Amino acid sequence: MDKQVATAAQALADVTDGRSFAVGGFGLSGVPEVLIGALYESGATDLTVVSNNCGVDGRGLGVLLAAGRISRVTGSYIGDNKEFARQYLAGELEVELIPQGTLAERLRAGGSGIPAFFTPAGVGTPVAEGGLPRRYAADGSVAVASPPKETRVFNGVEHVLEHAVTTDYALVRAARGERHGNLVFHRAARNFNPLAAMAGRITVAEVEELVEPGELDPDEVHLPGVFVQRVVALTQQQAADKGIEKRTVRER
Repeated sequence: MDKQVATAAQALADVTDGRSFAVGGFGLSGVPEVLIGALYESGATDLTVVSNNCGVDGRGLGVLLAAGRISRVTGSYIGDNKEFARQYLAGELEVELIPQGTLAERLRAGGSGIPAFFTPAGVGTPVAEGGLPRRYAADGSVAVASPPKETRVFNGVEHVLEHAVTTDYALVRAARGERHGNLVFHRAARNFNPLAAMAGRITVAEVEELVEPGELDPDEVHLPGVFVQRVVALTQQQAADKGIEKRTVRER
């Protein structure tokens, strides 16, 4: 099945307000910036985003955040995104913070048809006991707090119940891919991209290098095409435009 779509705008033409998105990437590594740009241009708002973090100021999901298009984020890291922190503390944004490994497994479980699972991560903390601020009020008080979660003991160790994540769409970036949707991710970009792709009901992949079906060795495929519905080939300029979150140099 040929899943190639001519442009990112066409790949997201059916997006409406209030949709949910699982988005790959970590910091600025493996972030589907072309698709995020198309989502911004679409004008869609009141979006729910599931992603490890929300980009940085001015790049990645930070572009949608600064425009006020995102109403809720599920993630594990705010980082140096000052606008993310400002909106959260000002009560403009609802945020569900969860351990990074738990987020990864919730996405994987969603794509695997597993409704929930138990994990020891977060036991004995507000992650399990509840009370984590999800939204603040204008006066700084907690308007919405996380609820307590079910716990059970397995082999003498307490575990907390976590629910799988599925979203309306998933946006990912791959180094190589083909028109049937099989994808290969490059090094650190193989972070949350495969997991986010699994969780989306409609997964859209932007691909730096598009090859013909059969050119990829099956052993090198990181994500089978069954999880991908739409593929967008990037131009050379788009593929080369990769931001660096923190540039560190040494003295000569």
